[in-house]
Amino acid sequence: MFSAVVEAAEKGEATTVTKHGRPVAMVVPVEEGRRIYSSRRPSFTSLLMAIPHELETERDKAPVREVDL
Repeated sequence: MFSAVVEAAEKGEATTVTKHGRPVAMVVPVEEGRRIYSSRRPSFTSLLMAIPHELETERDKAPVREVDL
C-alpha cells in the first residue's frame, strides 16, 4: 500500500493520509515539497544567533552519573 502512495508521488500526484477519516498528513512529489518547504529557511542555530540580547541560561551542576562499561 505505501509503495502505491510513493508511486503516485513519483507520477506527480499528492496523496492525503487520513486517521479515522480525518486528514492528518499528505505525501507530495519531492518538487512540490521543496517548493513548499524552501531550503532557504534559516537554521535554528542562525535564528538563535540573531537574538539581539544575551540569553540567560543556567547549567545543572549536579555530578554526572558513573557509567560501568
